[in-house]
Order: sequence, then C-alpha cells, then structure tokens
Amino acid sequence: MNRRQIIQSVMSTVGLTMSAEAAAQQTAPGRSAKEAPISPKDKLRITKLELFLVKPRWLFLKIHTNAGITGLGEPVTEGRALTCKQAVEEVAPYLVGKDPRAVAHHWQAIYRHAFYRGGPILTSALSGIDQALWDIKGKALGVPVYELFGGPMRNRVRVYSHARTPEAVQADLKRGFTAFKTGPAKRRPARYVESPAEVAYAAEKFAELRKAAGPDSDIGIDFHGAISPAHAKMLIKAYEPYTPMFIEEPCQAQNHDIMAEIARGTHLPIATGERVFTKWGFREVLEKKAATILQPDLCHAGGLTEGRIIAGMAEAYYASVAPHNPLGPISLAAGVQLAASIPNFLIQEQVSLGEGYIKNPFKVKEGYLELPTAPGLGIELDENAMADKIGHDWRNPETYDADDGAVVDW
Repeated sequence: MNRRQIIQSVMSTVGLTMSAEAAAQQTAPGRSAKEAPISPKDKLRITKLELFLVKPRWLFLKIHTNAGITGLGEPVTEGRALTCKQAVEEVAPYLVGKDPRAVAHHWQAIYRHAFYRGGPILTSALSGIDQALWDIKGKALGVPVYELFGGPMRNRVRVYSHARTPEAVQADLKRGFTAFKTGPAKRRPARYVESPAEVAYAAEKFAELRKAAGPDSDIGIDFHGAISPAHAKMLIKAYEPYTPMFIEEPCQAQNHDIMAEIARGTHLPIATGERVFTKWGFREVLEKKAATILQPDLCHAGGLTEGRIIAGMAEAYYASVAPHNPLGPISLAAGVQLAASIPNFLIQEQVSLGEGYIKNPFKVKEGYLELPTAPGLGIELDENAMADKIGHDWRNPETYDADDGAVVDW
C-alpha cells in the first residue's frame, strides 16, 4: 500500500471521518500538524470522531482535527453507553469537516436540529461533544478552558468522596478528603411508609459516620430519589441533629413540587440536578425553590456550555452549584474547569481521580484539587494504561423487594 492508501485505511470509519485529501487540503500551510496553539485565522477542521467503551461503565470520545489537536469528552448515560455511542455517531456527519472552535453554534445546531429535543440520551451525546470541542478550543489557543470563561475565580477545587462506613470515612480522611457522601442506611428496600425502627436505624448509622468524620468534615446524604416523600420527611428530621451537608434527591427527581414542599420543611439544604437536563429543566427547580444546591452533570445536562448558563441562573436565585459526577476523569476535568470559573461553586463529586486512565492524575490535598494549567481540559489520556480497560457490558442494577418481588428503585 502507498502512503495515501494507508492514511485512507486508518481514517475509514463510515460516517465518522472526512477524506484524507480534504484533511490535507485544510491543514494550515507551513504549519506542523502537531503544533499548537494555532492562529485563529488558520483553518481548523474536524476530521474524525473516535469512541471508546471504557471500564467500568464509561464512554470516552476523542475528536480529531487536521491540525493534530484532539479533544476529549464523556458522552454517556449510565447503563446506556451503546445507545449514547450510536447517538454521537449519528451527529458525526454534521461535525466532520467543520471548524470545532464555533462551540456555541455547534451546541445550538445539534440541540435544535434534533426536532425531538432533550432527554438523557441526546443531551448526554451533546454534552460529551461539547466538552471535547471546548478542549480543542483551549488547546488551539494554548490556554485552559477556564481562561476562556473569564479566568479562574479560585485556585483550587474542593471535592468529596463516597463513603458508607466509618472505616471508609477514616480511610478517605487519610487520603486527604474532608467531605463525603453516603446514602440512607437500610436493612431492606425502603417502604412508602416506614417503621420507627428503620428511621432510628438510619439515624444511628449516620451518627456513626459523623463521629468518624468529626465536626470539621462535611457529609452529604443521597436519597437517590428512591425514598417516598412521607419517609423522606421522617428521615430528614432524624438526620437534622447531625448536620448533614445536604440532602440529595429526597424524592423522585422529576417531582419538583414535592421536593419544594420537603425543602420548606427543613433547614437542611436540598440538592438535586443529576437527572435534570439543560437550562430549561433547571429553571423549574429554581422557580419552585425545590433546591438551593444544583447538581448539573456535565455529561448529561448539556456540557460546559450549558453548565455555565445553569450556574448563572443559580447565582440569580442565590443557589450554589455542586457538579454531579459518578463517571470518569474526563467528566471530572470538565467539572474542575467549570468550578474554577463560577462564583457560586460549592463542591465537586468524583469517583476516579484518573489513575490508570490519564497521565498526571488529579491529587487531593487538604480536600482540594489544584487547578490544571495545561491547555483545554488540562488532561491527556494514558492509552497504554487504558489498554486493559477497553470494552464493557455494564448494566444498571435490577433490584426487587425480597418480601414480595416488586420492582425497587436503585
């Protein structure tokens, strides 16, 4: 095979690439393909979208350009990675051949040309694409994304870990964390109306976590929308003496009226947002005063473009932002860029600091991450370390009541 045939073979994914000839024609004249930053006047075009299923349950996106600059994103809904992958592939023909730097324009085109707008799959696909486009734009200009958003408002970002036992809390304290999140302790799936014994058990177990963490640490409680409003009200009253940092999704996330009713009945902050999409979804949360801590997931709610708008809306309602992130290090990197650039940031969720996935993983010190200084999202995949993590078939848990077999929320 000659050189042109080899290039065409490598770039042959149907619907995801532009031709090698077109890519070559649009490379900036007299400029190395690996050189960055590049002049705003130079031609920059998307040539390929590359997607990877990555263990444990993630989907990574890499957008390639004719200048050799690539952008990273996580366009995934938990348990629907293959569906999101297909959604991104359906958008690819729109993107290939276009200048990636028109990020806001591309957001509008992808969202509004769908006709059936929104929903977890389409906004997750859009979110990951948006992250990758901002990554490219930052790299093209040679600056972190937060510089494009007006510069940093803070020099480090507070994060929390997940810990359900006193032992896990103490272990994470040693790792440098000062904030944690747990769920209501229960001996069986919660019923619509619970017994006093179960309420007391949940409070007792949280008291043990509070003792392990100490009074200087923060602990949020995630009800995961799996608790009835009646039971949620009882649990919150039982938790109040132990001062949780927040109560997350105290009832089903779409039930903003009941969530607002619960919020009025307690002095504890109510948090929600991981299953709310775009500015239009968060408008209702704010107008109904259903929560004072918004948790947009930058892999679901519309990416960084929409995350900044949601944060601005929250600021107008005197609400804070704690980005949701049970996903991978690309999602975390996007959250850190947002956290650096908004005034009402509270805390960032994480489950992976990137060990085994990215070069130079994040490090926790005194409960905080330092701001990355590299351009774009500030991270680079470690593809050698990732080699044994490619591919997964993760599915959402299927839970049932042990007593009668009824379907139970997870």
